[in-house]
Amino acid sequence: MSDLAYSTVTELSAALAARKVSAVELTRFMIARIEALDGPINAVVVRDFERALEVAAQADAALGRGEATPLLGIPMTVKESFNVAGLPTTWGMPPFKDYRPAEDAAVAERVKAAGAVILGKTNVPLSLGDWQSYNDVYGTTNNPWDLGRTPGGSSGGAAAALAAGFTPIEIGSDIGGSVRAPAHFCGVYAHKPSLNLVPVRGHVPPGVPSLPRGSDLMVVGPMARCAADLELLLNVIAGPDTPAAVGYRMALPPPRHDALKSFRVLIVDTHPLLPTGSAVRTAIERLSQELGRVAGKVGRSSALLPDLAMNARIYMQLLNSVFAADVPLEEYRRLEAVAAALSPGDDSLSAVSARGRVLSHRDWIVADRMREGHKQRWRVLFRDWDVVICPIMPTPAFPHDHSPGETRVIRIDEQDVRYEDQLVWAGIATLLGLPATAMPIGFSETGLPVGVQVIGPFLEDRTTLVFAKLVEQAFGGFVPPDAGGLSTEAD
Repeated sequence: MSDLAYSTVTELSAALAARKVSAVELTRFMIARIEALDGPINAVVVRDFERALEVAAQADAALGRGEATPLLGIPMTVKESFNVAGLPTTWGMPPFKDYRPAEDAAVAERVKAAGAVILGKTNVPLSLGDWQSYNDVYGTTNNPWDLGRTPGGSSGGAAAALAAGFTPIEIGSDIGGSVRAPAHFCGVYAHKPSLNLVPVRGHVPPGVPSLPRGSDLMVVGPMARCAADLELLLNVIAGPDTPAAVGYRMALPPPRHDALKSFRVLIVDTHPLLPTGSAVRTAIERLSQELGRVAGKVGRSSALLPDLAMNARIYMQLLNSVFAADVPLEEYRRLEAVAAALSPGDDSLSAVSARGRVLSHRDWIVADRMREGHKQRWRVLFRDWDVVICPIMPTPAFPHDHSPGETRVIRIDEQDVRYEDQLVWAGIATLLGLPATAMPIGFSETGLPVGVQVIGPFLEDRTTLVFAKLVEQAFGGFVPPDAGGLSTEAD
């Protein structure tokens, strides 16, 4: 039974089909593991075990009838921010600790229809606004590799649950690296899909209507411990939702290649606005050398690469416009005053961020047009390159820091950098709506996971997913934590 903790969905489905284990037995195993090991990690903060066992029994009956759906009998968890009928959706906000939506989010509907057994929900930061996952409703989630460090955010509980063997697959959301950063920090896989590929309906703050469209930056995507499970789960949750489904069908192109020897890979590990830590640079250099022996073409620079600094500044403008849309009018007026006091010539990331919170509609349209120009330049880049590999965050998982957000810094080697500046790598794919697959590539000298993101052309999600799968097959992928107090006594 101990092998079940880190089995893939394909392996678990095969075991269920061969009657080597029942869905109820598998669900009981996962429940027991969570109950025994999750105390110090605190990843699965909403537990629906009784209902999960009922669904598992129904899955066993369906398996007995010879039925087959992609996730039939597979236990899983979902990020707390998704509506699941009857379970709390708080986004970590204490006033909503008793809020329970009556309807499922679109992705919850889809995994249920595919036969999944939802065990519960995983922790998030307050209002999903951090790369740490702590709040006053559920407390702090710790990284299974080192309990004194963050598992990431905002899908931090999801990544921790995957790394700890509590679930084989998860669903997260991403606007500022929120599936990619946790995957990097916990050594697992995640996929930020192309914009609007996966419906966001039901991923809303508590009490907000579940509209079919979200912001023009946020996406919903799969998380797993292997690239194949990412693609499997993406196939389940992707595709148009109502009302677009009336006229649209999903028809993603096949991957550009099916072997590493055919891929043209551009590796970018430096950013003009943020240093990259030595642990991340070293892991990327090792990957570069490995790919250099097997890939069709590996480059470390290209004249076609668009201006990353300009990309980051446009991203910060549009990102903060999204956040400012929800602030009270009084706070908005205060932000206006802050922005007005800035020097007109100040184009630092912090100044751009401050101004972005008070964009006029005219200024938003200007920024959006600039974004369209960058999209075109990236389309040109992808004529010569199939994928671009770059960091997700500048360092491995950092120690917990619950100080006020405006005072935080991140230590990158010997340099202190504004905490918010870590957004620049995530912002590349987010601004442009591009697919980005996060994959583990090794460890720091202190034993912490290091990952990268594989960015591809718009709607060519299968290209980045297949590339990640080929790298995994060639050089290895997820490794279970061997530190941080994670025990296997529950096995």
